[in-house]
Amino acid sequence: MAADRRNPPAGEAWTGSDPARAHDPEARPLVETPYGVVRGRYERAVAVFRGIPYASPPFGVRRFRPPAPPEPWDGVRDAASFGPTPPKPPYSDAFAQYLSDPAVPGDDCLNLNVWTPDPGPGAQLPVVVWLHGGALTRGSSAAPVYDGRHFARDGIVFVSINYRLGVEGYGLFPDAPANLGLRDQLAALEWVHHSIRAFGGDPDRVTLAGQSAGAISVGGLIAAPQAQGLFRRAVLQSGPPEALDRDKVRRMVRRMAARLKVPATAEAFAAVDRDLLLRTQAEVGRLSSPVLGGPAFGIVVDGDLVPRDPLSALLDGDVAVGVELLMGWTRDEYRLWLVPGGLLERVDRLGAVALAGAMARCHCGPEVPRGYRALHPAAGPAEVVGQMVTDSLLRLPLRRLADARPGTSYVYEFAWPSRRPGLGACHALELGFVFDTGETPESAKLAGDGVPQGLADAMHGAWTRFAATGHPGWEAWNATHPVRIFGEGDSDRGPQEHDRMLLSGSDAVRSGADAEPSGTDSWSYTAHGVRDRELALWMTPPPRTALPEGSDGGTSAADPSPAGFSSRGTELRSAVRRLRRATGGTRKR
Repeated sequence: MAADRRNPPAGEAWTGSDPARAHDPEARPLVETPYGVVRGRYERAVAVFRGIPYASPPFGVRRFRPPAPPEPWDGVRDAASFGPTPPKPPYSDAFAQYLSDPAVPGDDCLNLNVWTPDPGPGAQLPVVVWLHGGALTRGSSAAPVYDGRHFARDGIVFVSINYRLGVEGYGLFPDAPANLGLRDQLAALEWVHHSIRAFGGDPDRVTLAGQSAGAISVGGLIAAPQAQGLFRRAVLQSGPPEALDRDKVRRMVRRMAARLKVPATAEAFAAVDRDLLLRTQAEVGRLSSPVLGGPAFGIVVDGDLVPRDPLSALLDGDVAVGVELLMGWTRDEYRLWLVPGGLLERVDRLGAVALAGAMARCHCGPEVPRGYRALHPAAGPAEVVGQMVTDSLLRLPLRRLADARPGTSYVYEFAWPSRRPGLGACHALELGFVFDTGETPESAKLAGDGVPQGLADAMHGAWTRFAATGHPGWEAWNATHPVRIFGEGDSDRGPQEHDRMLLSGSDAVRSGADAEPSGTDSWSYTAHGVRDRELALWMTPPPRTALPEGSDGGTSAADPSPAGFSSRGTELRSAVRRLRRATGGTRKR
């Protein structure tokens, strides 16, 4: 495909910027891409191009096939509105009150958007390519929180993309390639490499960024041999490089096939009504969650685009050499997964069952929850379970990645608590601050009203500096484990902050120069050793007791007998299933 994505010769389209035209409401910027001319619009002196196809519609003969280059067009293509979004089920009612997920109908869903302050080939500005979250089953680039105008305002060419989701993008079939959604993202990166100069960007200064499932995708791409040279930096927000077990993804497909009464093949699924396919996907995935796992869609090792586990490849240091990394998490990631619908309280009531389920999910022994209780004796079961799973599946692999790449890695923690009751500093809350879009109603659904602009200035400024220079504004990872804390200085915290557990490493030491906030960045400071004590509990894995093949709790788990359960796999499996029923319908963003 890369051979078809070459820079075209100079055409007749106007491709330069003019400050006077940027403020003219009638001005419409034109840019020539390898496939035709697109016409955007100026919004607050920023040129915006929406819905540009980077690949052909993935339907008809292209269903469940790798992305193909878009068909060239004659004349000028209007790029004023967001393009179609990939097929996806809506969020459940419990999550829809917190998260917005616009849906735009149409088949031409492999498209992207560009915000640029200078739509001309001479600008040579740094570029950010954004991959949205949504558990690889939901989300799109049309979400208002992802508006790129503030990045463009600050000298960054910002690109956001759509890619195939769910069974269309990550189903595992015997008659179709794996990781189609990831292949879409690679095609978008190739488009950026060959096209972004005309929009004012520098193809040699691309930062690939994403949150949650988008960050997992970033991890897959920076480890992919085919993607090397397409980016210079990467941002991983609340998502580690990982590959799911192929059997876990197959179970998702097989359960869908059983409900649909069709073979578990791409050919059979392509013949199913699209809406029915989405409903079935939502039903089968209803009881899966980040806390307790279950069948899910995700990146898998395929011997091609993903030749090996992405984290292992990055830890070995044989790919993405010299790529600068910005990565981190929120303090209370799990609260977005457990607070909607009152699930946090239900998990608390399950007590020992919840702890046993967490041990099965994390493949650890009872010494791990025992260690969390010793460090934080006031914590309830839901707090321990949530932070255990977050540390095991998210923070620990990111810390290992930083340890493997000192000097070029920067780590942060987002600590500001939502003004919505019970959410704390939950998963996805940092997005409105990174994008400086906290004033939008969609951002307020998760953060509440009256968010602090100073915190947005601090986070957005750090991300902008990183994209432009590779240095976000604090010291790189080293043996002292520096972590930039954002938002802990808020004096107007909700009452939930007084009774929630603060698992942030209470023995962490603020660095000397950054011991107190100062200057314009009064919303962040650097601390050393954040979460060292908790993460140390995972360093020596205990002996494992094998579970029966096909167990929902994984392929192995530690003996949970000190928590009141037999070492038999059936006991653990029962605990996992009971806890999963209690958290049914939760999905990571």
